[in-house]
Amino acid sequence: MQQIRTEETIEASPDDVWDVITDFEEYPRWNPFVRRIEGTIAVGSRLEVVLAVTGRKPTTVRPLVTSADAGTRFSWLGRMGIRGLFDGHHVFELVGDGSATHLVHREEFTGILVPLLMPLIRRVTTEGFEAMNAALKARVQATVSS
Repeated sequence: MQQIRTEETIEASPDDVWDVITDFEEYPRWNPFVRRIEGTIAVGSRLEVVLAVTGRKPTTVRPLVTSADAGTRFSWLGRMGIRGLFDGHHVFELVGDGSATHLVHREEFTGILVPLLMPLIRRVTTEGFEAMNAALKARVQATVSS
């Protein structure tokens, strides 16, 4: 397994962060990395997610929701082709400390193609996560302060 992990502290409650993460209709207005999500936030449901990586054509994935714990965790599992080839478990974890929320935004990759593909995607995916985290922070904090 290989992992890409980013973190961000957001001056808002986990519920406020959750509200923005799960408001899929608004993604095109603020999210530079995940440009669109369609589907239902329920374990076992399938989403349609459009990812925009700088310098590349947008990619559509259809992952399965694996957790949807309001205010704490939202995750999905995507696969390239068949299981075990190149699987990505995408996770948003929200941990509140009373005055802010610590966001852990990560993806765990497994499968036989991981050693081949990770050198190609690590940098751009990390940049995408960081851009999304910064935009999420700005969006949540603007929403909370208004």
